[in-house]
Amino acid sequence: MIFLPTGPEKRLRRPDRRSFCRLRSLGLALGLMAFMAQPSFAAEQVIKVEESTLQQGQAAQGRVDAMADEAAKLLRQYQEVQRQRESLAVYNDNLEKMISSQEKEKASLQRQIENIQVTQREIVPFMLRMLAALDGFVDRDVPFIYPERKARIEGLHALMDRADVAVSEKFRQIMESYQSEADYGRTIETYQGELTLGGEVRSVEFLRIGRLALVYQTLDRRESGYWHPHKRAWEPLDKSYHGAIRQGIRIANRQVAPDLIRVPVVLSEVTR
Repeated sequence: MIFLPTGPEKRLRRPDRRSFCRLRSLGLALGLMAFMAQPSFAAEQVIKVEESTLQQGQAAQGRVDAMADEAAKLLRQYQEVQRQRESLAVYNDNLEKMISSQEKEKASLQRQIENIQVTQREIVPFMLRMLAALDGFVDRDVPFIYPERKARIEGLHALMDRADVAVSEKFRQIMESYQSEADYGRTIETYQGELTLGGEVRSVEFLRIGRLALVYQTLDRRESGYWHPHKRAWEPLDKSYHGAIRQGIRIANRQVAPDLIRVPVVLSEVTR
């Protein structure tokens, strides 16, 4: 316990609480002054504290960054899974539609298989009638490339007798021949061949213009003629047609641009 003199009476008395606080503050101040008297030690301690705090902050930031990267990675994975799920949903929906369509097609094919024997019994006579009609048409038609067209029909007759050829293939080839005959009516062509004129076999160049006209001209360009459908015979043409027929041959060979030419046209019995 401390007693302080307060006056001339030199009488000691007990300090109050306020005096005690002042004394304690004074002691702390003296202690702090003593501590500050060692500046080097204090600076090192402050630096160490700052470094420790900085390291802890960096470590914490690293953990935060790692967690953020992991969260972003998980988000991307989730989004990818969602896209895959949506794609699978669309694919499955389309697959179900395909399966349904295939089931319907399967049922249709089954019905066709059940009726195929009846169909074959009906279609084979029909194809034979088509072939006979085509053969007769060629015989009555303008006789351009006649041997080639007859040979094709004879090949179809032989094809109909073969057991190793499917009915569908036989029908396809007959239809192909019909298409070829139809195409002749829309095209122009020229070809060389032999023709008996006045009992003499002559080499000539034929010009076919659709089925409207079939004319010829000898290779020396001195004689020209045409097919008369009513007489079923070749008729000569006067010299006034020589130039037009020659021009038509050049057009058919694509030696000159298409142009109007003068040719004899007789309405045939086939086209009436």
